[in-house]
This record gives sequence, C-alpha cells and structure tokens, in this order.
Amino acid sequence: MKLWELVRMALRTVVSNPMRSILTMLGVIIGVGSVVALVAIGQGSTSKVSDEISGLGTNLLVVNVTNQGRATQLDYDDVMQLEQFPEFNWVAPTITKGSSNIKYDRTTGSYQVIGTNDRYGSMNKVKMATGRFIAEADLEFRNNVVVLGSDVSKTFFGFLDPVGQEVNIDGVVFSVIGVMEQKGKNINNTSIDTTVVMPLSTAQRQFKLGSLRTTYVEAASKDDVAKAESTLQDYLYYKFKSESGYEILNQNEMLKTQEAVAAQMSYLLAGIACISLLVGGIGIMNIMLVTVSERTREIGIRKSIGAKRRNILFQFLVESVVLSGLGGIIGLLTGIGVSYGIEKFNPEMPTEVSLWVSIAAFLFSVLVGIVFGLYPANKASRLRPIDALRFD
Repeated sequence: MKLWELVRMALRTVVSNPMRSILTMLGVIIGVGSVVALVAIGQGSTSKVSDEISGLGTNLLVVNVTNQGRATQLDYDDVMQLEQFPEFNWVAPTITKGSSNIKYDRTTGSYQVIGTNDRYGSMNKVKMATGRFIAEADLEFRNNVVVLGSDVSKTFFGFLDPVGQEVNIDGVVFSVIGVMEQKGKNINNTSIDTTVVMPLSTAQRQFKLGSLRTTYVEAASKDDVAKAESTLQDYLYYKFKSESGYEILNQNEMLKTQEAVAAQMSYLLAGIACISLLVGGIGIMNIMLVTVSERTREIGIRKSIGAKRRNILFQFLVESVVLSGLGGIIGLLTGIGVSYGIEKFNPEMPTEVSLWVSIAAFLFSVLVGIVFGLYPANKASRLRPIDALRFD
C-alpha cells in the first residue's frame, strides 16, 4: 500500500472520531504552541534589551562613584581633561536631583532633574522635538535654562510648544529652551522622558548638590573601549588611592551578558514546553493502544488476505505520525497567533517568532509521533491472524 493511501486512511480515522482525536492531539498542540510562543517572547525580550543597550552605544562606559565623603569626589574640570586622550571621544558628568517639585501656572508635578553638560545629549542619542539642548555657554555662565522630557512637557504644556516659557523648580525660575523627543524606558526601567535636564553648574549652584556620582564616557571607537577602560581605571585609582569606591560599567560587556542570560532563559522555557510534547506523546501511545485493541479483527482480516507484518506496522505508525503532525501544525499556528497577540495587546512585551524554532518544534512533534507510535504499531503487527479473527 502506498504512503499516500495510508495517510488518507489515517485522516479518515481522525475525522471519524473528532473529539477523541482532538483530545489526543491536545498535549502536542499545547507543547508546540508553548515552545513557539515562549521562545518568541524570550527572543523578543533579548532583541529589546540589545536595542536599548546598542542605542546608547556599545563603546559607552559608565563610571559610578559608590562611596561617600571627600576622599571619593570627582571634580568636573578634572574629569573633562580625559577628552584630551585620543581613546576618548566625549565625557558627560552628571548629577541628579530626584523628586523635584515643578510648577507652571496651576499645574504641579514631581520629576527628576539631571545636571550635565552639552555632550550628554549626543552620547545618549537624544533627539530634539523642538528647541535646542543645553550648550557649553550655558554651563560657563550658569544659565537658568532647562530641557524638558516629552512626558514632562505634555504634563505642563500639553501639545503647545513650551520653548520660551518659564517653569518653577523648587522655588527657582528656569527658562525652557527645548523639548526632547520621546524615547521610552531603558533597561533600568527609567526614562529620559520623565526628566528635566539643566546645566550641571546651574544645578550645583541653585540646589547645592554634592559631588559627581555618575559620569558617562564614550570611547573614540569600539576598538578603543578596552584602552579607554584601562585609562579610566588608572585615573580613578590615582584619584581615590584605592581600587574600591567606584565601578566602571562597560556597555559592550553588559550587552553580551544580557544576551547570554536571555538566551539561557529562552532555552529553559523551550525545555519546559517540550515536557508538554512528551506528555502529548504518551497520550498518543495510549490512544493508539486503544485503537489496536478496537481494530483487532480488522488486523486479522488484513493479515489473512496477505498483509505482511511490516504493512500493519507501517499503517499504525502512519496514523500515529498523522495525529502528532496535525497536532504540531495546529500548535504551530496557535503559538504564532499567541505571539503576535501578546505584542498587539501589550507593546511593552515584544515578540519575535523564529522560523527555525517553529520548524524544529513541528519536526519534534512528528518525532514524538514516531517514537510513541512504535510500540502500539509493533504490537499490532505481532498479532497472529487466527487470534485476531477470534477476538470479539
């Protein structure tokens, strides 16, 4: 008997018992759908994290001062001298004032204030929706000017252009010189959209803020990152006379670490989902054993008119594979649908359906049908015609 005829027979068997077939395929459907959907979520998260880190530049270094006290203070002018080294491109020291009370007209709100220099915008890939970013002259003359994040601008001015307007921050009046385009949250779950940026010298004078705690340093190129990091280590050791009290974060290393962790999570989720496939395989084996029992007389008749053992084995094996294959196709479509549905209803959770993972999940479902169908098929093929014909 030809393969296509066996497939048609198997399909007729599936259609003749629709409810039993669906229940049998359910484990495979859930398994394949889970593998596709969970891996899509994992890869989507990986891509999101990679894009966020790459968006800041993989040649970016971040210096955090972790200890308190005068012995671990950085001076703005000293830090800016690093730009004279060829391995450095830009240096942007920052100082942060959290939960500052901002008022315009009758509207009030609480937002984070960042004091920094003109390099900060370029290093963080900031684009202006209107107006301009702070300039070097603003730092030199300690101008009372601010650049608003997109969310801050909407809160106080709606869709109007706030450039030229004045806002009150903790009792001090500042002129708005620009609004940054919306950028969304980064990997630390923070966003520049909800911040107000002003010249670092102005922030220190007006709010009596302390020393620099965080400094962004951009290497001249990816090839200069290692040299730039080494120079920073030497500078900080000379400054603090210790190897503690500070940390240097390498964006490129962070990217690799995040990708490795996300990949491991994807494999773990896929492994857990594969357990459902194995459970589905047990269900297929169980129903095939029932099928063999129900069709014992049919097997006896076929053997008595000349069907060989391999014909019977192949017939029931094909039925098992058809069941698992159909379950795999339905599970595949379900997983893809769930993946796109998640992204549609929750844009903050992107998904990325992998073609190769989808193909592998389907082929694994077929393999499950073969493995778990062998025992029932072999049992059917071993039946003696005389015993099968006597079966009632």
